[in-house]
Amino acid sequence: MAAYAADLIRLLDDQQIDQVVVCGLSMGGYIAFELLRQVPERVRAAILCNTKAAADTPEAKRGRDVMAAKAPNEGARAIAEELVPKLLARVTRERQPEIVREVAEMIARQPVSGIVGALRALRERPDSTALLGQIRIPVLVVAGEDDQITPAAGMQEMARAIPGAQFALIRDAGHLTPLEQPGVVTTALGDLLLRVA
Repeated sequence: MAAYAADLIRLLDDQQIDQVVVCGLSMGGYIAFELLRQVPERVRAAILCNTKAAADTPEAKRGRDVMAAKAPNEGARAIAEELVPKLLARVTRERQPEIVREVAEMIARQPVSGIVGALRALRERPDSTALLGQIRIPVLVVAGEDDQITPAAGMQEMARAIPGAQFALIRDAGHLTPLEQPGVVTTALGDLLLRVA
């Protein structure tokens, strides 16, 4: 995560951007935590979507290892087949087949080396739980009601641990809330952006 954050910091430097409102979805949330660790003065506000502060459990690490071994042998499409049911809410899978196809194709297009690299980065990410109480910027935590990967109850606990954080529960959404319920998520993000404008 430190390397991903360093890439983002370099991009901000190249663009001469001093402060940002960072919005991180899933792995992007882990990168947002890394930014808050490395350059907190550059983060004006944060939107943490479908993410968590805790590091992987031993069981979760084993799952990442299994998937990282599977990717080179079976390809990105096999990873997509395994992940899509976990990423999308049941109602999305039943009523929005175009989203199911879009997510499956997005994963299938990724190079296997990138998938394996991301799985290793996710596996080894630091625990950010201790950071939560130190955050002193506006924060919005967005959770999907049917998120199997980062359950809403845990995200609500995370929001409570961040001073002044707001929590938005998105109905009929899983782990990919902006794709599954774009209008509702956009409204929630807009409310935060108006506060920091």
